[in-house]
Amino acid sequence: MSRETHRPVMASRAGRGARVLIYSHDTFGLGHLRRCRTIAHSLVESHEDLSVLILSGSPIIGSFDFWRRVDFVRVPGVIKLRNGEYTSLNLQLHLEETLSMRSSIIEHTADIFDPDVFIVDKEPLGLRGEIRGTLEMLRARGKRLVLGLRDVLDDPATLFIEWERKNALPALQECYDEIWVYGLPQICEPLEGLPLTGDMQRKITYTGYLPITVPKTAFPAAAPEITNRPFLLVTTGGGGDGDVLIEWVLRAYEREKMLPYPALLVLGPFLQPEKQSQFMSRAAKLDRVEAIVFNPRIERLEENAVGIVAMGGYNTSGRSSFHGRFRVRNS
Repeated sequence: MSRETHRPVMASRAGRGARVLIYSHDTFGLGHLRRCRTIAHSLVESHEDLSVLILSGSPIIGSFDFWRRVDFVRVPGVIKLRNGEYTSLNLQLHLEETLSMRSSIIEHTADIFDPDVFIVDKEPLGLRGEIRGTLEMLRARGKRLVLGLRDVLDDPATLFIEWERKNALPALQECYDEIWVYGLPQICEPLEGLPLTGDMQRKITYTGYLPITVPKTAFPAAAPEITNRPFLLVTTGGGGDGDVLIEWVLRAYEREKMLPYPALLVLGPFLQPEKQSQFMSRAAKLDRVEAIVFNPRIERLEENAVGIVAMGGYNTSGRSSFHGRFRVRNS
């Protein structure tokens, strides 16, 4: 199936430069946030008159470094429970109140920032439809609306049921100018099996995998001591669902004293506090294991490790170029 490659044109208004607004609903893991940050940095690196603003509910977004001309607005956080439902993360508010606040902040920010391009991460209508009003407002202004998808969403049957429940498919037709898949069709087509119209299919562009760059700053002086020699990096991303992996690695080092390399465990900021405490205590008893909770420059740890044990998420394994998706025209 052939697909035409689209390149949105951002027309800079006099004196203000081009603007991109990126929305990410996710508040629990690191994948969505890191993907949006990667896109933002790639864009400002390529275009000198471009500014990017990220809307996110991540409670740790402020722990990351952002380049000049990239900033963020944090909306009140929510968290997904094991039963699939959501609840407020920190505020003692009903979910409906939290969603109302989020929707208002998102729309008001988009109104004032007035982006040339609005990139929505994964959820066509946002969390519980919270960006529907923003999409309608920006579309009425003639803005470019883009849905960005990672290359693996779910199996087709499960995705169909989920998107039908969320009434997401009509949004692909009615709201979006383009659909970007951050991957390669030879590996995975995340929308395969959905009843897409020909118009929807023509909107799809495969960008290739997003580039993961290593920060140019020197390796931090406060880096774990274990990184001074060849080491194995064990990372679970956000850590919310990574306790089993950490458990397996700790058991291996507790049982076998002659494993080839020492290990650095990055537990993840969303691992349950009691689990964090247990794992840190067990690691402290092992001469060849060190544990930390979080490192915002984990790319440097990955570059220096002799091997990586991970859950294989998008941001751990993806590689390729993104610069070609944009060109800027001044007017």
